[in-house]
Amino acid sequence: MSLLTVESLAASYGYSQTLFDVNLSVSAGEVLALMGRNGMGKTTTVRAICRMMPAGGRLEFAGHDLTALSSHKVARLGVGLVPEGRRCFADLTVRENLIAAARSGPWTIATVGTLFPRLVERSGQRAASLSGGEQQMLAIGRALMTNPKLMILDEATEGLAPIIRQEIWAAIARLKRETGMALIVIDKSLAELATVCDRAVIVERGTTVWQGAMDALTPEITSKYVGI
Repeated sequence: MSLLTVESLAASYGYSQTLFDVNLSVSAGEVLALMGRNGMGKTTTVRAICRMMPAGGRLEFAGHDLTALSSHKVARLGVGLVPEGRRCFADLTVRENLIAAARSGPWTIATVGTLFPRLVERSGQRAASLSGGEQQMLAIGRALMTNPKLMILDEATEGLAPIIRQEIWAAIARLKRETGMALIVIDKSLAELATVCDRAVIVERGTTVWQGAMDALTPEITSKYVGI
């Protein structure tokens, strides 16, 4: 049974329609790659799921209809978001960023610290003083502190140094291996996605054009829709 079901999702920015027919599902404990070229609707799909913008179609999470809910209520149901561009609270410390979103559950400051020890070292620093990689770790830690059933990572490794990218991918692999959390991962690196994701959904011009197991994702498909 699906944890998240998205059917016939459509959305617009004003008079400009960007999503026409997005379909995807995620089961508990599954890791889904949401793929497609830039500007094809991936982030808009995430915004619609998180109810950060109006959208039509079917949106169900853990048996709840999301379409009439506000974004904070969707978060309380168990949808955690690591947004594109990190968006940490710049004037708050690392610790304050983490506790600002905290909800009861297994993810605490201590457990986040085991995933990202660097955050423990920087706990008293303002987020604005962190490196880009450290801010990304903080954004992931902040999402984990909501103790989600599903966490969405939108371009979590974009623009980071290779060694930091490796740390982020190792953390994602650990989340898959050690928790029952479902994940949706948006990233441009097919090689890394293939190591952690179970299935993929490809969006082209606001429409789902392919979905299936990662090992069924052929070079012909990626060349046609992803540009790899």
